[in-house]
Amino acid sequence: MQVDHRMLEDLRRFNHKLARAPRFAYRHRFMPLLGQALLRLTQLGADGRLRRAGIGVERLDALAGGLRVPVRVLRPAGTPRGIVLDIHGGGWVIGNPEMNDALNAAIVRACGVMVVSVDYRLAPAASIQAMMDDCLAGARWLLEGGLNGSAGLPVIVVGESAGAHLAAATLLRLKAWPALLARLAGTVLYYGVYDLAGSPSLRNAGRETLVLDGPAMLPGLRLLTPGMSDSARRSSPLSPLYGDLTGMPPALMFTGGRDPLRDDTLQMAARWRQAAPAELVDLPEAPHGLIHFPTAMGRAACAHAHRWIDARLRATAPAPQAPSGA
Repeated sequence: MQVDHRMLEDLRRFNHKLARAPRFAYRHRFMPLLGQALLRLTQLGADGRLRRAGIGVERLDALAGGLRVPVRVLRPAGTPRGIVLDIHGGGWVIGNPEMNDALNAAIVRACGVMVVSVDYRLAPAASIQAMMDDCLAGARWLLEGGLNGSAGLPVIVVGESAGAHLAAATLLRLKAWPALLARLAGTVLYYGVYDLAGSPSLRNAGRETLVLDGPAMLPGLRLLTPGMSDSARRSSPLSPLYGDLTGMPPALMFTGGRDPLRDDTLQMAARWRQAAPAELVDLPEAPHGLIHFPTAMGRAACAHAHRWIDARLRATAPAPQAPSGA
């Protein structure tokens, strides 16, 4: 992905605005509840907007491993070429599938796929293990053919921020079901958290960070993993960076120069490449959350991901059958 001067200047102007905005932090139990309530208010009428744009919307329950996990399914107007399993971000404490509607609708239109979003439980009501279990259940249900019309279609896992952490942990846990893991055509991971004890860039994050509150990040990870030592936090799959990545699908990973989680992705890409193909997109001066912001660089990053997903679907498409009698 090429970054030109105009794109960079546009991002710098937006970063100047971000520098005056509040930073996200997980310090108190009541703040996630307030944040989630406000998020829901902004999403009133979300299903209707998608349907008017020609995208089908369903709410289903994924059943696997003794769990029942809500999922939200977006379908294209025509026959889907594949499926994207989406795991949303939100710092493990806020978020839902609807928060990615604009991104997922763009994937549906650009790539001709269905998008299945896992509505996993959130902290502080749920533990990090419960969130990981929900995402695994959603993935197993999908890969085992639980979704109508999904049989035989290639699957690509997409995760952003905390969702990238949960996506990577899910891929590692799927190694217990090799046939299901083999169905995956790839994964797209946006600026994830892969070391829950804190990567160097996270530990050194200061007050000048954008979007995320630098000094609150390490305490936030400790709130998420209460009573654990750093050694325990670095166990796999809790910290995917330290997992056995053998057998992983091809990956596309994004990070940015002004993201305090940058080292997580740089280290993860280096380790992934020892086991499977991995393309790293390290965007200069890009903040955390870039793909949600109205910048030329954010739009270019999404377009690059669409092209990558399209290429993976083409690479895994079944060969055309020869006519009978040929």
